[in-house]
Amino acid sequence: MKKSDITILCVDDEPDILEIIKYNLSNEGYKVYTANDGVSAILKANEINPNLIIMDVMMPNMDGIEACEKLRADQKFNDTIIMFLTARGEDYSHVAAYEAGADDYVTKPVKPKVLVSKVKGLLRRLKKVSEIDLNEIEFKDIKIDREKYKVYIADKTLNLPRKEFELLYLLASKPDKVFKRDKIMEMVWGGEVIVGDRTIDVHIRKLREKIGDKYFKTVKGVGYKFVIE
Repeated sequence: MKKSDITILCVDDEPDILEIIKYNLSNEGYKVYTANDGVSAILKANEINPNLIIMDVMMPNMDGIEACEKLRADQKFNDTIIMFLTARGEDYSHVAAYEAGADDYVTKPVKPKVLVSKVKGLLRRLKKVSEIDLNEIEFKDIKIDREKYKVYIADKTLNLPRKEFELLYLLASKPDKVFKRDKIMEMVWGGEVIVGDRTIDVHIRKLREKIGDKYFKTVKGVGYKFVIE
């Protein structure tokens, strides 16, 4: 996907910040739109269907957390990347953002070059997701074959237990997306009776040991995501 085809919505109640973000991202070739609160963000998002939303937390009328929750409740925005850019650095704000469905959380102040780099990194997911088919997920150094229930890493072939494989496949199906613990439990274990609260943690630990720690990131208090460098 070309940069000129990518649409970004920036949401902040401070005009100066909006101007700086729009200037720097527009210079990169992206289509950039703005909104100044959560209500107008939802209206604008429905109008332009953005690939990425950069949003503040504290705003009038509707804050960013509530706006994110409402956007995530609409299937239209399932694949929209949402990044919070805010001065709120408390742990509970981070957790609330990820619980609402955020993909990333960046604290202000941030240098424009760093922000642009972060945006580029998040947008790489668009290419990754578009390359994924239903039966095989393949990145530069790992291949996951759902039909054969096998994982290939370099010259190694791994035969994982079923639940480990299904957990890996779920996380890798949307690289860089944070999957909440309850969603993982629902999609991998369904209605099965689970003994112990740390079932997911144990399976993640085993995957880290077999596949590599670099692929898995823990988002404290929320869940896990699969990372491709």
